[in-house]
Amino acid sequence: MTTQGESYYYGTGRRKTAVARVRLVPGNGAILVNGKTLAVAFPSPIHKSQILNPLRVSNVINKFNVVVKVSGGGVSGQAGAISHGISRALLEADPTYRGQLKKQGLLTRDSRMKERKKYGLKRARKAPQYTKR
Repeated sequence: MTTQGESYYYGTGRRKTAVARVRLVPGNGAILVNGKTLAVAFPSPIHKSQILNPLRVSNVINKFNVVVKVSGGGVSGQAGAISHGISRALLEADPTYRGQLKKQGLLTRDSRMKERKKYGLKRARKAPQYTKR
């Protein structure tokens, strides 16, 4: 995509209820999440590693700046959504990364979500206590 002479690659990532809108802009490897640096937004090294994984796998860790807007879900869900979004944006940038990303399972959307509550029940499957009399 191109806007005002600046080219960027876009990808949407999802995980549970988190949605991440990711833009890859050619640059030096800076990552902004909701206007904050990666270290501030995700202090945990596990989440940082998960987010950087698609860039590491495709060897472009210092070639793109990543700008992310993420909403919904918790910290782990957001990290997974960002990782998914970066993977999709990398595919848009260069389709030859597909094999590497697919082998690592980074293009598959993790569809596990919380099951919805059903009427007549207390939660998704928990029924009210049965009383005989």
